[in-house]
Amino acid sequence: MSQHIGLVLIGDELLSGKRRDEHLANAARITAERGLEIDWVRIEHDDLARLASVFRETMDAGDIVFSYGGIGATPDDVTRAAAAAAAGVPLVRHPRIATDLEKRYGSEAHPYRIRMAEIPEGAGLIPNPPYLVPGFYLGHHHFLPGFPDMSAGMLTWALDERYRPLHQSRLVEQLIEIEGVPESELVPHMDRILNDYPGIRLSSLPSAGAGGGWLVEIGLKGPAQQVEAAIGQLQQELGQRGTTWRLGKRL
Repeated sequence: MSQHIGLVLIGDELLSGKRRDEHLANAARITAERGLEIDWVRIEHDDLARLASVFRETMDAGDIVFSYGGIGATPDDVTRAAAAAAAGVPLVRHPRIATDLEKRYGSEAHPYRIRMAEIPEGAGLIPNPPYLVPGFYLGHHHFLPGFPDMSAGMLTWALDERYRPLHQSRLVEQLIEIEGVPESELVPHMDRILNDYPGIRLSSLPSAGAGGGWLVEIGLKGPAQQVEAAIGQLQQELGQRGTTWRLGKRL
Protein backbone atom coordinates (compact mmCIF):
# COMPACT_ATOMS: atom_id res chain seq x y z
CA MET A 1 0.00 0.00 0.00
CA SER A 2 1.53 3.29 -1.08
CA GLN A 3 -0.75 5.55 0.95
CA HIS A 4 -0.25 5.95 4.67
CA ILE A 5 -3.16 5.78 7.11
CA GLY A 6 -3.28 8.41 9.84
CA LEU A 7 -5.55 9.41 12.70
CA VAL A 8 -6.29 12.90 13.99
CA LEU A 9 -7.79 12.73 17.49
CA ILE A 10 -9.43 16.01 18.42
CA GLY A 11 -10.43 17.30 21.83
CA ASP A 12 -9.07 19.35 24.69
CA GLU A 13 -10.27 16.62 27.04
CA LEU A 14 -7.85 14.13 25.45
CA LEU A 15 -4.87 16.42 25.90
CA SER A 16 -5.84 17.24 29.48
CA GLY A 17 -6.24 13.57 30.37
CA LYS A 18 -9.90 13.95 31.33
CA ARG A 19 -10.87 11.37 28.72
CA ARG A 20 -8.96 8.25 27.73
CA ASP A 21 -8.75 7.67 24.00
CA GLU A 22 -10.32 4.49 22.62
CA HIS A 23 -10.17 5.37 18.93
CA LEU A 24 -6.59 4.24 18.32
CA ALA A 25 -7.20 0.76 19.74
CA ASN A 26 -10.39 0.40 17.69
CA ALA A 27 -8.72 1.65 14.52
CA ALA A 28 -5.68 -0.60 15.02
CA ARG A 29 -7.95 -3.64 15.37
CA ILE A 30 -10.21 -2.77 12.43
CA THR A 31 -7.34 -1.99 10.07
CA ALA A 32 -5.39 -5.11 11.10
CA GLU A 33 -8.42 -7.24 10.26
CA ARG A 34 -8.02 -5.93 6.70
CA GLY A 35 -4.27 -6.34 6.51
CA LEU A 36 -3.66 -2.61 7.01
CA GLU A 37 -1.84 -0.56 9.66
CA ILE A 38 -2.05 2.83 11.30
CA ASP A 39 1.08 4.77 10.32
CA TRP A 40 0.71 7.89 12.45
CA VAL A 41 -1.49 9.57 15.06
CA ARG A 42 -1.89 13.23 16.07
CA ILE A 43 -3.83 14.63 19.02
CA GLU A 44 -5.01 18.20 18.56
CA HIS A 45 -6.87 20.92 20.46
CA ASP A 46 -10.32 22.14 19.42
CA ASP A 47 -8.75 25.11 17.64
CA LEU A 48 -10.04 26.19 14.23
CA ALA A 49 -6.85 27.73 12.85
CA ARG A 50 -4.65 24.91 14.14
CA LEU A 51 -6.91 22.19 12.76
CA ALA A 52 -7.20 23.89 9.37
CA SER A 53 -3.39 23.95 9.18
CA VAL A 54 -3.17 20.27 10.17
CA PHE A 55 -5.73 19.25 7.56
CA ARG A 56 -4.02 21.27 4.82
CA GLU A 57 -0.78 19.50 5.63
CA THR A 58 -2.29 16.02 5.64
CA MET A 59 -4.37 16.69 2.51
CA ASP A 60 -1.23 17.76 0.69
CA ALA A 61 0.50 14.55 1.83
CA GLY A 62 -2.20 12.43 0.18
CA ASP A 63 -2.63 10.18 3.22
CA ILE A 64 -5.83 8.35 4.12
CA VAL A 65 -6.90 10.19 7.25
CA PHE A 66 -9.59 9.53 9.85
CA SER A 67 -10.39 12.50 12.07
CA TYR A 68 -12.30 11.89 15.30
CA GLY A 69 -14.33 14.50 17.15
CA GLY A 70 -15.53 18.06 16.76
CA ILE A 71 -18.42 17.52 14.34
CA GLY A 72 -21.25 18.14 16.81
CA ALA A 73 -23.29 21.27 17.41
CA THR A 74 -21.57 23.00 20.34
CA PRO A 75 -19.26 26.02 19.99
CA ASP A 76 -16.13 23.92 20.51
CA ASP A 77 -17.03 21.69 17.54
CA VAL A 78 -14.88 23.38 14.91
CA THR A 79 -13.76 20.39 12.84
CA ARG A 80 -16.32 20.93 10.06
CA ALA A 81 -15.22 24.54 9.58
CA ALA A 82 -11.54 23.55 9.75
CA ALA A 83 -12.02 20.88 7.08
CA ALA A 84 -13.79 23.35 4.80
CA ALA A 85 -11.06 25.95 5.31
CA ALA A 86 -8.33 23.41 4.58
CA ALA A 87 -10.04 22.34 1.37
CA GLY A 88 -10.80 25.92 0.34
CA VAL A 89 -14.55 25.37 0.11
CA PRO A 90 -17.50 26.85 2.03
CA LEU A 91 -19.67 25.11 4.59
CA VAL A 92 -23.10 24.36 3.14
CA ARG A 93 -26.24 22.95 4.71
CA HIS A 94 -26.78 19.42 3.44
CA PRO A 95 -30.51 19.04 2.71
CA ARG A 96 -30.76 15.35 3.61
CA ILE A 97 -29.05 15.79 6.96
CA ALA A 98 -31.18 18.85 7.72
CA THR A 99 -34.38 16.99 6.86
CA ASP A 100 -33.41 14.02 9.02
CA LEU A 101 -32.60 16.27 11.97
CA GLU A 102 -35.91 18.13 11.63
CA LYS A 103 -37.84 14.85 11.42
CA ARG A 104 -36.17 13.52 14.53
CA TYR A 105 -36.11 16.64 16.69
CA GLY A 106 -38.90 18.78 15.26
CA SER A 107 -38.68 22.40 16.32
CA GLU A 108 -35.83 21.52 18.69
CA ALA A 109 -33.59 20.94 15.65
CA HIS A 110 -33.23 24.73 15.45
CA PRO A 111 -31.18 26.74 16.08
CA TYR A 112 -28.38 24.48 17.33
CA ARG A 113 -28.71 20.83 16.27
CA ILE A 114 -29.18 21.95 12.68
CA ARG A 115 -25.53 23.03 12.71
CA MET A 116 -24.63 19.36 12.27
CA ALA A 117 -26.08 19.57 8.75
CA GLU A 118 -23.39 22.04 7.71
CA ILE A 119 -20.56 20.22 5.95
CA PRO A 120 -17.92 21.27 3.42
CA GLU A 121 -19.21 21.77 -0.09
CA GLY A 122 -18.69 18.64 -2.19
CA ALA A 123 -18.25 16.29 0.78
CA GLY A 124 -19.62 12.75 0.68
CA LEU A 125 -21.51 11.18 3.57
CA ILE A 126 -20.42 8.35 5.87
CA PRO A 127 -23.46 6.42 7.17
CA ASN A 128 -23.94 6.32 10.92
CA PRO A 129 -26.75 3.86 11.66
CA PRO A 130 -28.54 3.80 14.00
CA TYR A 131 -27.43 7.20 15.28
CA LEU A 132 -28.79 9.21 12.32
CA VAL A 133 -26.27 12.01 11.85
CA PRO A 134 -23.62 10.90 9.33
CA GLY A 135 -19.96 11.73 9.13
CA PHE A 136 -18.47 13.03 5.92
CA TYR A 137 -15.40 12.71 3.72
CA LEU A 138 -13.41 15.03 1.50
CA GLY A 139 -11.05 13.17 -0.79
CA HIS A 140 -9.13 10.79 1.45
CA HIS A 141 -10.05 12.62 4.66
CA HIS A 142 -12.85 11.17 6.76
CA PHE A 143 -14.51 13.03 9.64
CA LEU A 144 -16.08 10.89 12.34
CA PRO A 145 -17.73 11.64 15.69
CA GLY A 146 -15.79 11.47 18.93
CA PHE A 147 -17.89 8.61 20.32
CA PRO A 148 -16.13 5.25 19.87
CA ASP A 149 -19.36 3.24 19.58
CA MET A 150 -20.33 5.36 16.56
CA SER A 151 -16.99 5.90 14.90
CA ALA A 152 -15.86 2.26 14.84
CA GLY A 153 -18.70 1.27 12.53
CA MET A 154 -18.13 4.32 10.35
CA LEU A 155 -14.43 3.52 10.02
CA THR A 156 -15.36 -0.02 9.01
CA TRP A 157 -17.72 1.33 6.34
CA ALA A 158 -15.07 3.66 4.92
CA LEU A 159 -12.40 0.97 4.71
CA ASP A 160 -14.75 -1.57 3.14
CA GLU A 161 -16.61 0.72 0.76
CA ARG A 162 -13.82 3.09 -0.29
CA TYR A 163 -10.59 1.13 0.12
CA ARG A 164 -11.38 -2.54 -0.39
CA PRO A 165 -8.73 -2.87 -3.14
CA LEU A 166 -6.11 -2.02 -0.50
CA HIS A 167 -7.13 -4.89 1.79
CA GLN A 168 -4.53 -7.60 2.29
CA SER A 169 -4.21 -10.76 4.34
CA ARG A 170 -5.01 -10.23 8.00
CA LEU A 171 -2.00 -9.03 9.99
CA VAL A 172 -0.99 -10.93 13.12
CA GLU A 173 1.70 -10.30 15.71
CA GLN A 174 3.62 -13.05 17.48
CA LEU A 175 5.69 -12.29 20.57
CA ILE A 176 8.72 -14.30 21.61
CA GLU A 177 10.54 -13.82 24.93
CA ILE A 178 14.28 -14.48 25.01
CA GLU A 179 16.08 -14.93 28.33
CA GLY A 180 19.66 -14.43 29.34
CA VAL A 181 20.86 -12.59 26.21
CA PRO A 182 21.42 -8.83 25.94
CA GLU A 183 19.48 -7.10 23.19
CA SER A 184 22.67 -6.13 21.35
CA GLU A 185 23.54 -9.81 20.75
CA LEU A 186 20.16 -10.41 19.15
CA VAL A 187 20.55 -7.66 16.54
CA PRO A 188 22.08 -10.00 13.89
CA HIS A 189 19.07 -12.32 14.23
CA MET A 190 16.70 -9.36 13.86
CA ASP A 191 18.59 -8.13 10.79
CA ARG A 192 18.29 -11.54 9.12
CA ILE A 193 14.56 -11.72 9.83
CA LEU A 194 13.93 -8.31 8.27
CA ASN A 195 16.14 -9.16 5.29
CA ASP A 196 14.53 -12.56 4.67
CA TYR A 197 10.93 -11.43 5.27
CA PRO A 198 10.39 -7.90 3.84
CA GLY A 199 6.71 -7.92 4.83
CA ILE A 200 7.51 -8.26 8.54
CA ARG A 201 7.52 -5.42 11.08
CA LEU A 202 9.76 -6.03 14.08
CA SER A 203 9.76 -4.57 17.59
CA SER A 204 12.20 -5.23 20.41
CA LEU A 205 11.53 -4.50 24.07
CA PRO A 206 14.28 -5.24 26.63
CA SER A 207 13.55 -5.49 30.34
CA ALA A 208 14.82 -7.12 33.50
CA GLY A 209 13.94 -10.79 33.77
CA ALA A 210 13.72 -13.05 36.80
CA GLY A 211 16.58 -12.36 39.18
CA GLY A 212 17.54 -9.24 37.27
CA GLY A 213 18.86 -11.06 34.19
CA TRP A 214 18.27 -10.10 30.58
CA LEU A 215 14.80 -10.49 29.06
CA VAL A 216 14.05 -9.31 25.52
CA GLU A 217 10.57 -9.47 24.00
CA ILE A 218 10.63 -9.48 20.20
CA GLY A 219 7.41 -8.93 18.29
CA LEU A 220 7.02 -9.93 14.63
CA LYS A 221 4.00 -8.48 12.82
CA GLY A 222 2.78 -9.12 9.31
CA PRO A 223 0.80 -11.62 7.21
CA ALA A 224 0.25 -14.84 9.16
CA GLN A 225 2.30 -17.10 6.87
CA GLN A 226 5.31 -14.79 6.94
CA VAL A 227 5.10 -14.38 10.71
CA GLU A 228 4.99 -18.15 11.22
CA ALA A 229 7.97 -18.68 8.92
CA ALA A 230 9.97 -15.87 10.55
CA ILE A 231 9.25 -17.14 14.06
CA GLY A 232 10.31 -20.62 12.99
CA GLN A 233 13.60 -19.28 11.64
CA LEU A 234 14.23 -17.27 14.81
CA GLN A 235 13.48 -20.27 17.02
CA GLN A 236 15.88 -22.39 15.01
CA GLU A 237 18.67 -19.82 15.27
CA LEU A 238 18.13 -19.36 19.00
CA GLY A 239 18.15 -23.12 19.51
CA GLN A 240 21.45 -23.43 17.66
CA ARG A 241 23.08 -21.00 20.09
CA GLY A 242 21.53 -22.67 23.12
CA THR A 243 19.39 -19.67 24.05
CA THR A 244 16.29 -20.04 26.21
CA TRP A 245 13.10 -18.65 24.72
CA ARG A 246 9.33 -19.00 24.97
CA LEU A 247 6.50 -17.93 22.75
CA GLY A 248 4.38 -15.11 24.09
CA LYS A 249 1.00 -13.88 22.97
CA ARG A 250 -0.22 -13.96 19.40
CA LEU A 251 -2.14 -10.75 18.74
